[in-house]
Amino acid sequence: MQNIIAVVFDFDDTLAPDSTSSFLESIGVDVPSFWSERAQALVADGWDPVLAYLYEMIRESESREKGEKITRQLLASWGRTITCFNGATRIFSTLRRHVQSLNSDATVEFYMVSSGLGVILRHTRIASQFKDIWASEFHFDENDEIAFPKNVLSFTDKTRYLFQICKGIVGPQSRDDPFAVNRKAGPEGIRVPFDQMIFLGDGYTDVPCFSLVRKNGGVAIGVYDTESRRKWKKAWGFIEDGRVSNLVRADYGKNASLRDTLLMATESIAQRILLRNSSYQG
Repeated sequence: MQNIIAVVFDFDDTLAPDSTSSFLESIGVDVPSFWSERAQALVADGWDPVLAYLYEMIRESESREKGEKITRQLLASWGRTITCFNGATRIFSTLRRHVQSLNSDATVEFYMVSSGLGVILRHTRIASQFKDIWASEFHFDENDEIAFPKNVLSFTDKTRYLFQICKGIVGPQSRDDPFAVNRKAGPEGIRVPFDQMIFLGDGYTDVPCFSLVRKNGGVAIGVYDTESRRKWKKAWGFIEDGRVSNLVRADYGKNASLRDTLLMATESIAQRILLRNSSYQG
């Protein structure tokens, strides 16, 4: 077991407004219709919600004229334009400095686990802050156009990556052996126990991660976008169901509750690590 605090973020409506919706809007798609009619029709027919939206994006691309297709470059370019919520670009350095100031043995790492599009998320201005990013992915054809879903992160799929963080199966080498997560931890033991994890998310696909982290002693934080009352109601449901430890609006600014919540959560875990190490030495 190591002295690592893992802070794991969802992305869409957690760190920034929904990146898929904003991308679709940028290329002229009727976004409300895309979600409530096109994708929802597939869900009503038994499709997984994430797979449904990926399929509808492929259909959208196929229906467009040459030169208007959805390509890897187009998605990556959109990622570079995304503006995160207030203070989100600074929260990483803030938490690192805070943990260092505690004179504890702890260090902090950041991860992203999202149902959104990896090619967009890996090109955002905050992507370099994460030790690893897992998200839904497309296979691209010979013209670099989206052709087929390659990886889908939906509901309990997300918990797989929490187990990978727990066992230290991260980075490019982890892609070479997708079955490694199912094996017992090696002789070096668990790298990041769940009670040293903080998970932040906003949506129904985050519920299994909320439950897994909270059940095992970690911190689950639900966030909501103040621009959408519909999302407030959904977020409040996480409190009523006991899914999250705390519920705060998606604002990481200096005087915001979310920033303070993260500072307190990392400090509490760092102090626990220090006490544990002191008892081992004693």
